[in-house]
Amino acid sequence: MPKPGRHGSREPDGRRKGTRVKRISHWIGGKVVPGASGRSGPVWDPATGERQAEVDLASAAEVDRAVAVAADAFPAWRATSLSRRAEIMFRAREIISAHGEEIAALVSAEHGKVPSDALGEVSRGLENVEYASGIPNLLKGGYSEQAATGLDVHSVRQPLGVVAGVTPFNFPAMVPMWMLANALACGNTFVLKPSERDPSASMFLAELLKRAGLPDGCFNVLHGDRTAVERILEHPGVAAVSFVGSTPVARHVYEAGTRNGKRVQALGGAKNHMLVLPDADLDLAADAAVSAAYGSAGERCMAISVVLAMDAVADDLVARIRDRIPGIAVGAAGEPGSEMGPLITAEHRDRVAGYLAGAADEGATLVVDGREDVPSAGFFLKPSLIDHVKPGMRCYDEEIFGPVLTVVRIGDYTEGLRLIDDNPYGNGAAIFTRDGGAARRFEFDVQAGMVGVNVPIPTPVSYYSFGGWKASLFGDQHIYGPEGVNFYTRTKVVTSRWPDPATSSVDLGFPRTR
Repeated sequence: MPKPGRHGSREPDGRRKGTRVKRISHWIGGKVVPGASGRSGPVWDPATGERQAEVDLASAAEVDRAVAVAADAFPAWRATSLSRRAEIMFRAREIISAHGEEIAALVSAEHGKVPSDALGEVSRGLENVEYASGIPNLLKGGYSEQAATGLDVHSVRQPLGVVAGVTPFNFPAMVPMWMLANALACGNTFVLKPSERDPSASMFLAELLKRAGLPDGCFNVLHGDRTAVERILEHPGVAAVSFVGSTPVARHVYEAGTRNGKRVQALGGAKNHMLVLPDADLDLAADAAVSAAYGSAGERCMAISVVLAMDAVADDLVARIRDRIPGIAVGAAGEPGSEMGPLITAEHRDRVAGYLAGAADEGATLVVDGREDVPSAGFFLKPSLIDHVKPGMRCYDEEIFGPVLTVVRIGDYTEGLRLIDDNPYGNGAAIFTRDGGAARRFEFDVQAGMVGVNVPIPTPVSYYSFGGWKASLFGDQHIYGPEGVNFYTRTKVVTSRWPDPATSSVDLGFPRTR
């Protein structure tokens, strides 16, 4: 495999000789704040292997400062009218949309995904800002007049306070918008800890929110690593934490956060299966499998990683998938025609490649080897296809998170459903068939949070909620949409009586409503 820093004249840290590396700092209280910890991390250009920036890594004390700023901003923001909050969300939607290509360019530069993919990410994130613009309707409570004689009851939804988000590298613009839009619209203030691998999109979002009229201190961006996350999880001033990442980390975030009295939603990993029945349109299924497996270099928690192919059509389906792979243009985001870019780091690329190296030894068939003929620079791995995979093999049991599609051959629907339900992950599952009865049965039976029917597990639209089952989600609430509003608010029930002195008396009995 090609290694970073092996092409051209390089400094030991991967920079081209003579070049300076920009520094990415925090956003606290409405302005850029240089890091004070003395620690920083590299931000690579995945297409070249060059170090393009240094990002400050926060200390626990810097986390405390960001939370304190957010806490100071909370009372005024919480008291801001719903109409004003909605107005700011509307304006944010327009400003973010106007700068969508700039955000996408930052994503492409640091993550490596191609411009069309990055623009799609911005668009899907923006849907959540649009949804949050309707917050006056979303926060309506209930009112019951005369619940008992002279007694009325009503409920309201109120914000939690300072909330935090910890977001992954694979969607550096979209996932923050999944969290911040509802959180802010509901009246909370927010501290975002984005991935330190591609931090610039979050900084630009912070600037755009300020332009939209969001008061200083309501949205803060704090870069960091485990030190910052652990402090967020234990900080007494943080009321809730929303997390998206791998399952082991999601489990830790959930356990540590709840142990410290926080509300937590922690979305973990995935092993999404696509069940193809014999009556399916095989060209449609092959197109869907290729698109969903290799888009964004497979670095999506919604990627299809396993095709469950019925024996009767398995050979044909594998051939159709194999024949489509050479047509995928792999290259840097800036190269015309590129459809799939590099992986995020050299270490991640090498880890993904390790599944290909071990597939044959475990009895699988490596149909397409993505390690062959890769660009000499950058962190590239081409699309790969592994057939005759079985449970117990590493490439089946583990989340690969790269451009590797595995095929498991099955005898019937029941076997396919059992494999999906036995898998510890439950993010999503898809079925491809022309049989409406089979599709409805699958929708009813399958143990997964998101289901596609002749669609390879789409991310739900913003007015539904995103989230898996089993080891793909820790917590009771899915992210964004209606459940996002639930997560970022708590209900208060008010029981009131305006007493008539003539009917007042002492009564030590348990209150009755009759």
